[in-house]
Amino acid sequence: MTPRAHITLGELQRKVKGLLDEHFALPVWVSAEISDLKVNYSGHCYLELIEKDPKRDNGVPTAQARAVIWRSSYSRIAAYFEAETGQRLAPGIRILAQVVVNYHELYGFSLQITEIDSTYTLGDMEQQRQQTIERLKAEGVWELNRSLELPLPVQRIAIISSANAAGYQDFCKELARSDYRFKTTLFDAFMQGAAAEESIIEALCSVAERQEEFDVVVIVRGGGSTSDLNCFNAYRLSSYVAQFPLPVLTGIGHDKDQSVVDLVAHTPLKTPTAVAGWLNERMASIEGWLEEAARQLHELTIARMREAELRLEQRLSEVRQLTLERSLRAKLHLEQLERLLPERVDLLIRQEQQRLTQATEAIESRSPQRILQLGFAVLRAEGRAIRSINTLQQQTSLQVELADGTTEITLK
Repeated sequence: MTPRAHITLGELQRKVKGLLDEHFALPVWVSAEISDLKVNYSGHCYLELIEKDPKRDNGVPTAQARAVIWRSSYSRIAAYFEAETGQRLAPGIRILAQVVVNYHELYGFSLQITEIDSTYTLGDMEQQRQQTIERLKAEGVWELNRSLELPLPVQRIAIISSANAAGYQDFCKELARSDYRFKTTLFDAFMQGAAAEESIIEALCSVAERQEEFDVVVIVRGGGSTSDLNCFNAYRLSSYVAQFPLPVLTGIGHDKDQSVVDLVAHTPLKTPTAVAGWLNERMASIEGWLEEAARQLHELTIARMREAELRLEQRLSEVRQLTLERSLRAKLHLEQLERLLPERVDLLIRQEQQRLTQATEAIESRSPQRILQLGFAVLRAEGRAIRSINTLQQQTSLQVELADGTTEITLK
């Protein structure tokens, strides 16, 4: 069988190299995201550049290439980039780099970075920041945390920071100088680096599980480069803060534009020390308000007591007047009764005498003597009155009582 026409692998790669050298004889500007960066002991910086589809949110690269910044250029490029952007070259940063396209038969395709445009990175960071802001507003959570009401007073404080961070120490020292008593609980978290965002979110979740124990949440850290603080512009962290059930106070040490976390927090302050000072001033204002309220209450109490005394005096005067009037009316009524009493007594006596006379006459009209005078007689046998004819017997001796005397009779 006759072999097919072919070229060797080396010839193919030399052709590819020749074409690349021909078409990319001069450096070109390429935009990409740094996915990995390592500086070896020799001083050379090796990078992995990727490109992602902006229409997809799965984080899967659509293009990838190796790149290098030689030692002779790295220190200059890195120093200028940090001075302009406030952050170091690191994974996750988008850059616009001037590159020389290289192809090696053994090592394949690679890019040699000769310059980096820092203004592109600044613009990309700001664009991502604005996209986060617009997304939070579109979701309707932008004002949620700011709409929460601060309790009176604020004394139970959940702190999210690094235990060893200078900002946390400054916060604690400033709070310790206060004349007021605060209860603080630290939820330790990474405050910079690739793990910072997830670590702070985990701390927020831990606070949320115990939210009834706290009045507010304080997120504090000292100053740093823009890259150190870039996690506070991330969407997930900003969304957690915006929707957190407790008011969030921030003291993230930076003097430039506020981070998105600052913008969605209930009360953003410049530094950890400023947060402690704000808490102390709030307590002082509450104390002043309480003192003023106590003064007003005292004055109001005195005024009300005076009003009550005046009303009592008025009521006493009315009672005295009413009592006097009632006494006078009672006295007049009594005098009237005293005048009428003899007449009423005489009338009552005459009425009773009349009834007594009538009763006497009635009794007298029914007396036995009166009846005997009318011609009647009383028959007795052996001293007992005869009431029935059946009790009479012949030869019985009877006593007959008449009006003028008594006699005995014998029945035959």
